[in-house]
Amino acid sequence: MQYKFDNYFIFLLTSSLLNTKIFIKMKRIYALLLLLLFAMNVFAQEEEDNFDMSVSLNSDIFFGFYPFFAGSYGSGSVDFTFYGILWSGGAAGGSWGNWTEVGVGVGFPVGDALYVNPQIGLLNGGLTSGLGTPVLAEGIVPNLTVGLDTDALEGEFYFGYYAGFDHGNPSTNNYVHYWINTGYKINSFLSLGLHFEQLSYTGGNNAPEDAGFAFYQALGPYIQFSDPKGGSFARFTTGGDLRSDEQVTESDHEQPSFFKLSVGYSF
Repeated sequence: MQYKFDNYFIFLLTSSLLNTKIFIKMKRIYALLLLLLFAMNVFAQEEEDNFDMSVSLNSDIFFGFYPFFAGSYGSGSVDFTFYGILWSGGAAGGSWGNWTEVGVGVGFPVGDALYVNPQIGLLNGGLTSGLGTPVLAEGIVPNLTVGLDTDALEGEFYFGYYAGFDHGNPSTNNYVHYWINTGYKINSFLSLGLHFEQLSYTGGNNAPEDAGFAFYQALGPYIQFSDPKGGSFARFTTGGDLRSDEQVTESDHEQPSFFKLSVGYSF
């Protein structure tokens, strides 16, 4: 009865807030907050729960320096997941407005090797809204991450669609960002692999139908060093741009090479 009452109270409280003038412009984020509250209420009922978290510091040639964290809480069969990214610099950092991404989702294993993690993220800043000044809930990011981990192999697939909301500027910006990598574990300390990554502008409000282009399309190797006991790791990824000269001209962004350095720790 307590569980049902708590959920009913959360529903009444959220509905009341949605009808006030103060929060009327923030309706887009309440569905996400409500999902978070209900998910935490459900996962808190698990008798055997596990909490995992990883934090990494990253820097690449396009996004600049950005801290990242990701965590999960649950029984291991189905987990509540959360993450956050501070896109603090990069090729156009001055106009992004302290761009911040935070999201929640669920994660579950598939077989003995795969972990599937669909999530939805909230964007805050000034990139996808096209407003030119940072705002809360400027856009949304449905995304999917699939991890591969065996005794010999490691890998990851990520796909995210970044969609901007209209905050007064009719011209919004949408993007697609995805990558796939796979590597071989030479031993418990060293692994080598191949990484492919692409970031594309896909249009937005008032954009022409053929406005899409790729900022970069990179392919190259990576090397990773890991603590054999688990925890810390360091990875360096590099590669070349696969775009044609025509695609480079269309994007007005020349990036002949790609490199990324990550260092992190898993708790």
